[in-house]
Amino acid sequence: MKKIAVFASGNGTNAENITRYFSDHHSLHIDSIWTNNPSAGVIQRMANYDCPVLLFTRREMQEGVLLEKLQSRAIDGIVLAGFLLLIPPSLVTAFPRQILNIHPALLPKYGGKGMYGSRVHEAVYAEGDKETGITIHYVDKYYDEGAVIFQVKVALDHQEVPERIAQKVHELEFEHYPKVIEQIFSSHV
Repeated sequence: MKKIAVFASGNGTNAENITRYFSDHHSLHIDSIWTNNPSAGVIQRMANYDCPVLLFTRREMQEGVLLEKLQSRAIDGIVLAGFLLLIPPSLVTAFPRQILNIHPALLPKYGGKGMYGSRVHEAVYAEGDKETGITIHYVDKYYDEGAVIFQVKVALDHQEVPERIAQKVHELEFEHYPKVIEQIFSSHV
């Protein structure tokens, strides 16, 4: 059974959806949820699941303490679900092509440092885009520049406000992210 760690910094709806999806999976297990934010909503949200939520600091991540903790739990892969810190090269090297992220837009548009959540949807709205979507990609040492694994689009009309765009994108995230995680980690030997 492969053990997956989920990193989340915010409300945790994707982390919860992923945990629920893999709750009775035959070959993948969500071992733990990790957060750098002691007031993150994911902590409360995960109280209903038999999955530990573990806190860490940016310093622990940068200095290798987090890597040691992940290795001590025999983690096979990492899934980012609303995690806002840049993953350090030491983690990328330790988990090559085993760290996945989801971005709420069609990369390379609206990616990079500071482009997350409502900021992305507001940018899509401001540009008047006729479509948006999600991008699931491998994590490298830069924000949102890892190799794309999967993209799916959704049409927008000119009247859709950022909140409605966010809702459409979130529906795509819930539908597709667990399936892509399953596909990627089930195929790794």
